[in-house]
Amino acid sequence: MAGTGKHALVTGGGSGIGLAIARALAVSGWKVTLSGRNNATLEAAAGAINGAHVAAFDVTDADAFGAAVHDAQKTSGPVQLLVNNAGGVSSASFEKTSLAAWRQTIELNLMGTVHGIRAVLPQMKQSGWGRIVNVASTAGLTGYRYVSAYVAAKHAVVGLTKALALELAKSGVTVNAVCPGYTDTEIIANAVKAISRSSGRTQAEALAGFTSTNPQGRLVQPEEVAACVLWLASDEAGAVNGISLPIAGGEVT
Repeated sequence: MAGTGKHALVTGGGSGIGLAIARALAVSGWKVTLSGRNNATLEAAAGAINGAHVAAFDVTDADAFGAAVHDAQKTSGPVQLLVNNAGGVSSASFEKTSLAAWRQTIELNLMGTVHGIRAVLPQMKQSGWGRIVNVASTAGLTGYRYVSAYVAAKHAVVGLTKALALELAKSGVTVNAVCPGYTDTEIIANAVKAISRSSGRTQAEALAGFTSTNPQGRLVQPEEVAACVLWLASDEAGAVNGISLPIAGGEVT
């Protein structure tokens, strides 16, 4: 398989989309390093993925990211695929979103991606082959109410993807993004429960608020996102560079 023997590092790899990506890569023969902030969560996830290693650190810490990449390369070789999946969102109107919340959102969703790329890029360029896949969001392609900081951060990730793809076009390194819509993860499950509690709506009614944005009337499955990442990471996708691929049933194109 195309990934056999290559080393992939997946941030936010302990659950949800990141874990689905890590599983798909491992099945396809990649050596996988899972990263996240919670070591116990990572260890539990790695236990179900043959040969996976873990690296617990905060992606907003550039030095920690660099050290983790250095250590991971000792175990599994140079990182040839970086999947920048770590991210997070909090909901509030623009006027109620504090400056601290803005900084936190930008640091996690944008600068965490920047730190990861800076950590792996020199080795990728030296070897003449690499894949960087940024997990953005449909929020990087359109607007949503009450998550202005998140939308701004994900738009920035999409812009970064386009700019860096052009810079690296002749290096053998490609840079792409995937942009999932609402996806069937623990984050959405918890949001549904919270909305139900605060609004008095049933959980089914709360869930409908998410599925209604997708023309297919459903949540995206994490495995569907993973399949797109797996393709972008392949040799066969070598001419695919600088795209931001919507995975949202037609919500955005």
